[in-house]
Amino acid sequence: MQKNMNFTRSNNRAFDQLRPLKVSYGIYPYAAGSTLFEIGNTKILCSITIQNGVPHFLRGKKCGWLTAEYSLLPSATPVRTVREITANKRSGRVIEISRLIGRALRSVTDLSVLGEQTIFVDCDVLQADGGTRVASITGAFLALRAAQEKWRLQGLLDGKALIKDELAAISVGLSSHGPLLDMDFAEDSMIDADYSFVLTRSGKIIEIQGCAERAPISWDHYDQMKILANQGAQELFFFYDNQGMSPEVPDQNMKSNFIFPSFSQHMAFDDRS
Repeated sequence: MQKNMNFTRSNNRAFDQLRPLKVSYGIYPYAAGSTLFEIGNTKILCSITIQNGVPHFLRGKKCGWLTAEYSLLPSATPVRTVREITANKRSGRVIEISRLIGRALRSVTDLSVLGEQTIFVDCDVLQADGGTRVASITGAFLALRAAQEKWRLQGLLDGKALIKDELAAISVGLSSHGPLLDMDFAEDSMIDADYSFVLTRSGKIIEIQGCAERAPISWDHYDQMKILANQGAQELFFFYDNQGMSPEVPDQNMKSNFIFPSFSQHMAFDDRS
């Protein structure tokens, strides 16, 4: 990664530096947990709700389910994004990201503690400036962590832990200057390879997505991106540990901000997202 040492990015960021992080809790008073998660100019609104019932493949098994929905709000992008309800169809990208969020969160939760109930995760992109899928996963995890504490105090979890491990998601790209951590949209548009890493605090891999945009990349370049991804994940875990309001404070009607410098009407169970 020596090639990057004299390379300066927008806002004078180093190649291995995250954009500024910020999280606000209690955005939706009716949700079990909600966050507005910001990484640079990317802003994601995440909420957690729970309802009785599970998809057909889990009925009678005394186990819960978690499903996610991701969407771009119309003004999240420079050119207005058409609402899917208006277009009367879901785009392949939206479906794929929704399933990714669901898979990631299910991997670190013990849904048997819920009985036959379903957790709904909704991630709405307020502003898109690169890395919306990984920001959605991270923001949704923080919202789920807050919801877990609320459910614990309500006795819904019967003294058991819903979350088995913590996760963090981060993007890493390969440019002509070498690997870059946490790309904004301008950088992402000019990248040679783009990868998303979803990693656990315990040092395990949940999912890695990526591809070369122009030409195949070497294993050495991949290893460099992996190192940056691990570094970024550790910084996110540090951010989790140093929030201004711990999710152990359950009052979702009180908003709290922390800045880190530098079975029902709409269920679509069969896609198992």
